[in-house]
Amino acid sequence: MIQNEGPGWRISRDSMRGEFQFLIGGNGWAFELTEPEWCVLVAIISELTSQHNQLQEQLMPEELVSLEIEKGSWWASLDGDTNDWSLQIVFQSTESGVRGFEAHWPQPSAKAVAEAVRTIWDSPTD
Repeated sequence: MIQNEGPGWRISRDSMRGEFQFLIGGNGWAFELTEPEWCVLVAIISELTSQHNQLQEQLMPEELVSLEIEKGSWWASLDGDTNDWSLQIVFQSTESGVRGFEAHWPQPSAKAVAEAVRTIWDSPTD
């Protein structure tokens, strides 16, 4: 089992949990993800943070940026300035009987979540 957590967030991967091996949470909430859902989430967060990094040199310190991505059943946004930002995700399945959820991490938790997602993605399977 791999677990990372900090103020206002937590993420874990446990290969013994069957279908829902990934848990992601915030202050007072959490949900579980399947591996395919996790893979899309990682790609979305990576793309948002990469876009933000590319914009940093073009923005003035006081300028605000809002980035959005929609991929399949997922929608995500990164909102903030050159240094600090929040992260919001929404999963809304088009399949009948499949769950949906929303999550939000404020500044500075959002950066820590993005880094932890990348760390777990890069870690070998337990």
